[in-house]
Amino acid sequence: MQGWLTMTAADLGRGIAAGEIDPVALTQCYLDAIEAHPHRDRIYSAVTAERALAAAGAAAERARLGLRRSALDGVPISWKDLFDSAGTATESGSDLLKGRIPDRDAQVLETATALGAVCLGKTHMSELAFSGLGLNPVKATPPCVNDEGAAPGGSSSGAGASVAFGLAACGIGSDTGGSVRIPSAWNDLVGLKTTSGRISLEGVVPLCLKFDTVGPLCRSVEDAGLALGLLEGNAGPDLRNPAPLKGRRFADLQTIAQEDLDPEVTEAYGEALEKLRAAGAEVVPLEVPELVEAMNLSPVLFTTEAYGLWRDVIEASPEVMYPEILARFRSGAEHSGADYVAGWAKLEQCRLAWDQAAAGFDGVLSPTCPILPPEVERLEKEEGYYVRANLLALRNTRIGNLMGLCALSLPTGRPSCGLQILGQPDCEELLLRVGISVEAALV
Repeated sequence: MQGWLTMTAADLGRGIAAGEIDPVALTQCYLDAIEAHPHRDRIYSAVTAERALAAAGAAAERARLGLRRSALDGVPISWKDLFDSAGTATESGSDLLKGRIPDRDAQVLETATALGAVCLGKTHMSELAFSGLGLNPVKATPPCVNDEGAAPGGSSSGAGASVAFGLAACGIGSDTGGSVRIPSAWNDLVGLKTTSGRISLEGVVPLCLKFDTVGPLCRSVEDAGLALGLLEGNAGPDLRNPAPLKGRRFADLQTIAQEDLDPEVTEAYGEALEKLRAAGAEVVPLEVPELVEAMNLSPVLFTTEAYGLWRDVIEASPEVMYPEILARFRSGAEHSGADYVAGWAKLEQCRLAWDQAAAGFDGVLSPTCPILPPEVERLEKEEGYYVRANLLALRNTRIGNLMGLCALSLPTGRPSCGLQILGQPDCEELLLRVGISVEAALV
């Protein structure tokens, strides 16, 4: 049974369908692993054992009758602590929301449950989802699978750790500036950022509504596709019989994305590109000068909306917040409404330029994250180190959010080094089909 903890969600689903895996036994195996794990309380904010076993029992009966509702019916999944779950605390990693217990599930949790997904519980995260590092001294900081003294990546930190440490078959997180892809990269997972507006945010604690997205962190591209189906209430894209990479054309993004890389990241990225070329893909350099202006708009667009949404709640009890997160929120007060409107107008022009530059490519490539996971102890002690690490961690992933794209992070084979593939808006199915071929080439 212990082998179940490292299987892909898709393989677990196939085992259930074949009658080889009992969903109740599978769920109990995960619950036992969670309970016995030394970092249980650093990864999970709440474990919903009763709910999980009830859902698993229903899944087992459906499997017996040949009435399974999806490929992941009966598969145990974790949920970031910003998805409302009926009767279970949902605090978005912040004492500002301490004791907040919703009376109904978020729409995506409700949809996934209807398709048979088993909810194991809620996972820790960066406070109010406003950091790419995963450091949260207020609640808990999950460990990184490659270095337990390093940051796990955020804000979906517990979601990534739950999968990486074998405590969930898949984790559902959110991505506003990189919060699915950074923990995926640093924990050697696959992470899918969906297009803004594609998946319901009803019942999801917001950060920046114009950028917030929902997506999975998992063990394979196939899992990501099936999880996308769970979130949307369908079977997900058909990823069988992936097309070979020969003839595929990729852009190697030069603008911004390859500055200040850690040496290990540079080497991992170079090796990944060589593997793609060896598989027959064409990889050509791409410059998009407008990205510079778009990135410079980030403080206006992200912090202004975040502080606008949270100002009254924050200023009622600012003392309960981690100071670095509080300062980041408050920086949103520095910009006027006119700055925000003008910023969005400029961003739309930058998006048009991106669309023209990226047309004709099967994907735009970059390192997922420029840096390796930084030391938690140093982050907590040195303000300058924290600020620089947070900005660098989010830099490459934020390109996808600013440009309104879907994006995928894949492990390169080097610890904590991910390869990012940027796709076109609302083209997740195509991105995943490309991604499964890239995944095979990177092995």
